[in-house]
Amino acid sequence: MTSNTTLKTKPEAGVHAAEIVREYGPFPGVERVHGVTWDGSNVWAATGASLIAFDPASGDATRTLQRACDAGTAFDGTYLYQIAEQRIDKIDPASGKVLASIPAPGQGFDSGLTWAEGSLWVGQYRDRKIHQIDPATGKLIRSIDSNRFVTGVTWVDGELWHGTWEGEESEIRRIDPASGAVIERLAMPRDTGVSGLESNGADLFYCGGGASGKVRAVRRPKGAAA
Repeated sequence: MTSNTTLKTKPEAGVHAAEIVREYGPFPGVERVHGVTWDGSNVWAATGASLIAFDPASGDATRTLQRACDAGTAFDGTYLYQIAEQRIDKIDPASGKVLASIPAPGQGFDSGLTWAEGSLWVGQYRDRKIHQIDPATGKLIRSIDSNRFVTGVTWVDGELWHGTWEGEESEIRRIDPASGAVIERLAMPRDTGVSGLESNGADLFYCGGGASGKVRAVRRPKGAAA
């Protein structure tokens, strides 16, 4: 049965400045970065018509896959998952072949994407929601409400984070996955948006920069706010 988690009304957490530690790009021929993910060695950036992998140490591009990629990107440890309009493609990163496709829950209005605990988690930008779905069928498992537009999403150490981007203001937010309540807020500099979001599993978030054509590494705070 599909369940829905409703945002509870409670005071929001304080906001802190995001610490941008490095910028990558803009990459040649790339006008926009949508989703981003991390495969343990490389960062992948969805640029509309191609997925570009780059080494975060050198910043050099290492792979390019010609695949439709207009929103979020995820990696399950073996395969890439990519939102492409109204579907989510499962892609073999070695060959670039699409192995399977499932319907995207937002029917073309999807934003972020990440993999965690055997599920795909999909951001819904204007609906201000994060959906957990079955990666094999696309079946909706549950939904979490946010009180801001949702761009990228990521899980790390049991923490759920998502990007926001409204007007000229953008943040990375940690929310309670049970209630949707905001726990921690990292404010990006003005006019610096977060289109995609992924953790490296440790101390960094990789953030798609939208029309800047860049990917930015942002320091993950040490210890969650109480």
